[in-house]
Amino acid sequence: MAIEKVREYFNQWGMEDRILEFDVSSATVELASQAVGCEPKRIAKTLSFMVDGKPILIVVAGDARIDNAKYKAQFSTKAKMLTPDQVLELVGHAVGGVCPFGIPDDVMVYLDKSLKRFETVFPACGSSNSAIELSIEELEKYSNYSAWVDVCRGWEE
Repeated sequence: MAIEKVREYFNQWGMEDRILEFDVSSATVELASQAVGCEPKRIAKTLSFMVDGKPILIVVAGDARIDNAKYKAQFSTKAKMLTPDQVLELVGHAVGGVCPFGIPDDVMVYLDKSLKRFETVFPACGSSNSAIELSIEELEKYSNYSAWVDVCRGWEE
């Protein structure tokens, strides 16, 4: 189970007790915001794409959407999301619980600047009923991110 892998991942820093598990689904931004009790935009959703034959993850704010032109400018290719089967096979988490923790070393993680307006955000933890509250600095550290990117629209206030 992917949440166990994430729990082991956070255990190395003594943070596994910060993982929140819910009796209800947190598989979508709306459901996660209800489960956590925060605004939907503070849910850090993790989107999975294929770039140069390799999976990448982009963590974005809950109210952000991929901007195809910005994505192409950043990654020099059209945005092509992984299928649910590919996500499970290549990233190790099922859709609804995809997160940048406890993933294969060859999966690159990017953080979208739509997240920078928050002190803390809530990414999933490998299951469709889990999350963890992290500061932006903690998200940077624990996601082992490669770079900040600007590939989203719809979130600017």
